[in-house]
Amino acid sequence: MGRETVLFKSEEKKNRTEIGDFFHRLGDKITEGQVILRQGGNDITLDIPTGVTLEIKVEDEEKKHKGIQHSLEIELKWFDNDQDSGGLELG
Repeated sequence: MGRETVLFKSEEKKNRTEIGDFFHRLGDKITEGQVILRQGGNDITLDIPTGVTLEIKVEDEEKKHKGIQHSLEIELKWFDNDQDSGGLELG
């Protein structure tokens, strides 16, 4: 198994509207083919290829003192040499 290096990480509490707005702006940047993430003095530029793998996962995890934590994870993955992989549909 390969080694993983974290290049950028952010976690902060936001309301639903703020998150929706962020995803709209992120979607526009993905469509344009380049995403720049900035926080404080750290930034990273991602060149997004035409074809990427979209992984969506929904989990429930029981936390001892808080109850069940729900999560929706959205992950985009690609290799440097990926080719266009066709269309994706949202139902």
